[in-house]
Amino acid sequence: QVHLEESGGGSVQPGGSLRLSCVGSGDIARSDSVAFFRQVPGKEREGVAALRSDGITRYTSSVKGRFTVSQDRAKVTLYLQMNNLKPEDTAMYYCAATTRQPVSANLLLRAESYSYWGQGTQVTVSS
Repeated sequence: QVHLEESGGGSVQPGGSLRLSCVGSGDIARSDSVAFFRQVPGKEREGVAALRSDGITRYTSSVKGRFTVSQDRAKVTLYLQMNNLKPEDTAMYYCAATTRQPVSANLLLRAESYSYWGQGTQVTVSS
């Protein structure tokens, strides 16, 4: 079992930055892949950034060059550094993990690849 808890959300003006953290417990160190997703009401959950245990990363096109996903050496905490935030980044952000191995690179941003989810943290970008 893996328990995930996000933090770091908030309100920021366009062009600002936030860093989301996701602390894991339980078998988090066994996770093969971890990711951040986001969701706005009425829309499907969208994969934003993912990190596989071998170092492969994937980003959705709209955040490339602005967001960076990383994990601490103990694989306990996952981070999403978000720079140059835009109003369209406004959403509830969730972290996710899976201990299933391996996740194909082309599936890293698919919600069905993940078994464990946090409760979410709200990010609001507005002037």
